[in-house]
Amino acid sequence: MTAARLAHIALAAADPLAVERWYGEHFGFTRTRVYDPGPDQVVMVGNGQLELEIFPAAGARPDGPPTEAGPLYPGWRHLAFLVTDLDATLAALGDSARVTLGPVDMGKYIAGMRVAWVADPAGNIVELNQGYVPEADPPARP
Repeated sequence: MTAARLAHIALAAADPLAVERWYGEHFGFTRTRVYDPGPDQVVMVGNGQLELEIFPAAGARPDGPPTEAGPLYPGWRHLAFLVTDLDATLAALGDSARVTLGPVDMGKYIAGMRVAWVADPAGNIVELNQGYVPEADPPARP
């Protein structure tokens, strides 16, 4: 099997343009493609490392807006961005992001790691992670 690479992550939002603006202002995303321009358009935005495909939402979340680190029902829990300075990133986000959990010292897992979770305008949870590094020798898959 050929190794896959991440092309994009798709999400749905009640206000796709607000979500597009938020990722653009805070994480450098710009439009890369628009499908079906108009009220039901799907917008692709990217930052050179990741693309998001933003669809208009057709309904509400099954259990209301997620809290803390994201929903626990099956599906994607949150999107994570590695940041060099968590406090500076939170300050730059200001009132445009609701902190749902943290900042939390995650040093028991990785020395120096600190994490906070925030909600984007659609209520999707975004993890801001300072200090994550892959494990040098992780346990083998059973």
